[in-house]
Amino acid sequence: MTHALDPSLRRLAEVLRLNQTLLTAQWMNAALEDAGVEHSKGLTYAQLADHLPHIFEEVCRVLEAQDLEPEEHAIARDARERAYWRTAQGYRIDELVRESDLFRQMLMQAVRNFADVIQGFTRIEEGRALHLIDEALSFVMQTSVRQAVHEHDRKIQDYADMLQRANDELVRKQQLLSETIESRQQVTRRVVHDLRNFLNAFTTALEVLRRTPSANGRALALAERQASDMKALIDELLEYSVVLSGHNTFAVEEFALRELYDEVVSVYRAAAEAKGLRLDAEFDAHLGATSSNRLKTKQIAVNLLSNALKYTQSGAIGLTMTALGADHWRLTVTDTGIGISPSDQARVFKEFERAAGSDTPGVGLGLAIVKELVRSLGGEIRLESRKDVGSVFEVRLPLQVSLMAAG
Repeated sequence: MTHALDPSLRRLAEVLRLNQTLLTAQWMNAALEDAGVEHSKGLTYAQLADHLPHIFEEVCRVLEAQDLEPEEHAIARDARERAYWRTAQGYRIDELVRESDLFRQMLMQAVRNFADVIQGFTRIEEGRALHLIDEALSFVMQTSVRQAVHEHDRKIQDYADMLQRANDELVRKQQLLSETIESRQQVTRRVVHDLRNFLNAFTTALEVLRRTPSANGRALALAERQASDMKALIDELLEYSVVLSGHNTFAVEEFALRELYDEVVSVYRAAAEAKGLRLDAEFDAHLGATSSNRLKTKQIAVNLLSNALKYTQSGAIGLTMTALGADHWRLTVTDTGIGISPSDQARVFKEFERAAGSDTPGVGLGLAIVKELVRSLGGEIRLESRKDVGSVFEVRLPLQVSLMAAG
């Protein structure tokens, strides 16, 4: 600006400052009563005033300097802050513009009132004051609108990102559902295949009974073996459905691990000897009682030993229970069976999965059951195996199972 500084405009700025509280109250009443600023009704007086005192002071400094440029940075900062909070308070852009316009009208009327009562305040000086105020508040409005548009764009982008995440999650769940359906179809085909084989064996046994009465013993043994295999197949499916049930809560009780160890060893030593195998068993004398669910703990040991027995044709299976620090203990089951290749180790704990090339009857649920039981007790399971050498299953369990895990 090339104009010499006008003392009348400095005087006007002083009067506006003196009347700031009154002028602010007039503006707030106008905003609250204006139908075009409906969101103002839900704000407190402090929220409604917001950055107005700062902008008011900056307008006064523009009048004193008779130039907008020195105050542009401060005005822009406060205008952006005002737009940010107004957007957060639910204001539409037209409400933001209308509120700014009411502020402009209030200040311009204050200038006219000043001109009416102050002698020597000329029309030219009044015009310059109105021009400076209009220039400053136009800058406030433009900056506020740009910031409000930015905030709305950011919200739209946030919504778009949220929708994209929801869509990605939906796709993932659809994929999971598709995989689950496929796995159910696989187990259905596998169970049907196994049951058909069992029934074919039954038919063969009955045919032997009909044609060769002297071979009754052999035929009955064949039929009994098929009946046993079918029962094991159905029991395995039933056990897994119970383990995965949403109502599968259990009680926590204290019991001696030595007693559980002796019970399991007595059963599986006889089973191992009947198959020509050796059972190597060891119990850590430092291991006492645990607070857990006895049945689930026994199921873990029994399922792992049954699995070891099933896939071991010669050599030995093993069971050890050892203390593991002050808060955990370890159950280890070993075998000298067929082993599991590295490519199969990642998937044998999944439902309906079995090691490649295995022709042992079953639907591939044994290790999936063990994994779920271990998880329900707050434990971890680890596998080490070498093809044609054997496997080691190591289960780490807490000595004190929390009620949260039990629920």
